[in-house]
Amino acid sequence: MRTQAQPVRKEFQLDELKAILDRARTAPLDATEVDKLAAVLDTLAVVTQELDAKRVSLKRLRWLLFGPKTEKTDQVLGNGQGDDAPGSDEEPADSDEEPVGSDETDGQDGTPGPGAAAAGDEPDKTKKKRPGHGRNGAAAYRGADKETVSHGSLQHKDPCPACDKGKVYRQAEPAVLVRVRGMAPLMATVYELERLRCNLCGEVFTAEAPPEVGPDKYDETASAMIGLLKYGCGVPFNRLEKLEGSLGIPLPDSTQWDVVERAAQPMQPAYAELIRQAAQGEVVHNDDTSMRILDLDEEEASGEDKDGRTGVFTTGIVSTAGGQEIALFFTGRQHAGENLADVLAHRAAELAPPIQMCDALPVNTAGDFETVVASCVAHGRRRFVEVADSFPDECRHVLEELRKVYRYDAEAKEQGMTPEQRLLYHQEHSDTVMAELRRWLDAQFVERRVEPNSTLGEAIAYMCKHWDKMTLFLREPGAPLDNTIVERALKKAILHRKNAMFYRTENGAAVGDLFMSLIYTAERCGENPFDYLVALQRCADAVADAPGEWMPWSFRETLQRLDAQA
Repeated sequence: MRTQAQPVRKEFQLDELKAILDRARTAPLDATEVDKLAAVLDTLAVVTQELDAKRVSLKRLRWLLFGPKTEKTDQVLGNGQGDDAPGSDEEPADSDEEPVGSDETDGQDGTPGPGAAAAGDEPDKTKKKRPGHGRNGAAAYRGADKETVSHGSLQHKDPCPACDKGKVYRQAEPAVLVRVRGMAPLMATVYELERLRCNLCGEVFTAEAPPEVGPDKYDETASAMIGLLKYGCGVPFNRLEKLEGSLGIPLPDSTQWDVVERAAQPMQPAYAELIRQAAQGEVVHNDDTSMRILDLDEEEASGEDKDGRTGVFTTGIVSTAGGQEIALFFTGRQHAGENLADVLAHRAAELAPPIQMCDALPVNTAGDFETVVASCVAHGRRRFVEVADSFPDECRHVLEELRKVYRYDAEAKEQGMTPEQRLLYHQEHSDTVMAELRRWLDAQFVERRVEPNSTLGEAIAYMCKHWDKMTLFLREPGAPLDNTIVERALKKAILHRKNAMFYRTENGAAVGDLFMSLIYTAERCGENPFDYLVALQRCADAVADAPGEWMPWSFRETLQRLDAQA
């Protein structure tokens, strides 16, 4: 078979090309100038051809920059004919940015969010309002200090000053006021210790520091706040340095790194225990996003990199184990499948293989481990979203059928079904929908309604190729529909990449992975990540002795037990 010749790269300055055009108006061009213009025209032709072939990707980019950030059916196709199926207003979960490498097309926009409006003419008046809109009540301020204010002139059972006949009684629900004040992320206190000096012997006597001061300049709350801002909120060290400096508290970026690196040591046992418990999970999700480590860039440039790999990735793994969601992050040369293999090496031998949810990239399953692989329905759905402008009727049918399945899944979650009950529910309701959708997909090719090499044909072929893995939720208890949970987790790494742009060393990446894993797992468990990071540092000896008692979902009970014993 003949191999295509590799094109030769040529570089031209714009001024040089303009000069050639000017000369062409007055005199014939020589052979060299003709070759240059021919090369430019060839390049323009290739680029135009590629843009035409990849118009879907350009549409996706246009949506990212200017258009809606969701892929709800109504946003994609507009308000067409409604769907009378129960619960047809559900869509896949939100994922504002999809990690690089999450499928073969490197999709950027994420999957749709829950609660899309039904496509009918009349809005649903009884539909619940989506959370996150409107003002927050006092109960939402869980981390606020609470202060009880007594009435200035009345007490419980005092005579009523209004009628002089009854008595006033304390109400169970007090009136509530919320007041928010600003302060620096890190505060500093300067203790001026009085010193006394003897005028005869010269001995100096210095006042004792208060017992709560501690021996370290930066205590556990400082390292927890720096780590949370950096790895949980994407605030680079240099930005925090500028913010604190403008508030009169010097905090060099190099000092911040020293603080978080030192804090990572006592938290290492908890991170290792998270990995061990994640390996025992019933369902594991994994995916990659690109990352950069400067030291590895230098090794590659100098030829010192021995493994021949050039990419650097952050792998996100979310495992559901015992009803808890554990998020893990690993940054380096390895792909998602290889990192998952390292995690599952800690799995108990007597356990059955877990369900693995990932997209269809081979790197997600490359590794020495055994799982029951499920493919992401949202990735198959997204391919129809991409071509909806060209094939609106066909794509609307697919999107509305999948909408029914997502609604049934949402109903199963709302009712708190067990994995076995959810499986029976899907088999009762979703099995018919998916079977009918598969017959419709096959008929497009059999009856020659769709050209196989068209963009719609490619979308249909992709879904048919991975159909068995996409429909695993109809055969295995607990099998998820899509991989959006790990895509949301990887937003932590994406946020860091957007703001800090890179890690300097592999050790820096390891510290970032540790903090992100602890922070995001705590958030998924509904816990305060700041309190969790502080507790791990202050109780470092106890964490090292029994790390299983210091998981995000159990550390408060452990603290209460230790306080009771003390």
